[in-house]
Amino acid sequence: MIEQFLWVIFPYLCIATFVIGHIFRYRTDQFGWTAQSSEFIEKKQLMIGSLLFHIGIIPVIAGHVVGLGIPKAWTRAVGVSDHMYHLGAFWIGGFFGVVTFLGMLILTSRRFTLKNVRKLSSASDLIVNTLLLFIVFIGMYSVIGTSITQPSFDYRDTISIWFRSLLILQPEAGFMTSVPLAFQLHVLSGFLITAMWPFTRLVHVWSVPLNYVGRSYIVYRRHARKTN
Repeated sequence: MIEQFLWVIFPYLCIATFVIGHIFRYRTDQFGWTAQSSEFIEKKQLMIGSLLFHIGIIPVIAGHVVGLGIPKAWTRAVGVSDHMYHLGAFWIGGFFGVVTFLGMLILTSRRFTLKNVRKLSSASDLIVNTLLLFIVFIGMYSVIGTSITQPSFDYRDTISIWFRSLLILQPEAGFMTSVPLAFQLHVLSGFLITAMWPFTRLVHVWSVPLNYVGRSYIVYRRHARKTN
């Protein structure tokens, strides 16, 4: 029963909360749909941390999409052996994981240690920063630690198959029972942040100003000062 809750019920609850929560937030709180930046209080740490985080997180997400969504047989079919895939995931993924972690560490430290920033932070801000930092850390630990202690473990034979079974509405919780604890924590915390997403400042991710590309230029005219 615990396995069914953790690997079937809980993920679906998080996904449902993610979808319904965004619809509710958009319909009731469009003015609060913002990153609520604290740049006017402190800029240097925010710039460095945000730059590192965003440089790292995009390749990390892309790696998760490939690793979870594409079956092993497909990568073999295009000439990518399991060994090549493992090396790429370990070294390239590890590099961008470290970049993401450093960025998140700076942003989290800034939010907790700078008095004025902390005063303007809500409870959800502090929780989200801490949880994101944990997710990145436990993800890196999972890959590095498992490579040393359980070199034969391949998440594409367990986690990936389980994840795809969720997407096709035929969940198979059994694939997660033999997964190392660190990976399990990474997965569960990832679903938890997914459920929290609509109720935090993370919603600003969807507010990409694509209309800026095609909008007209703003023309400024300066009037000469009149002299008497």
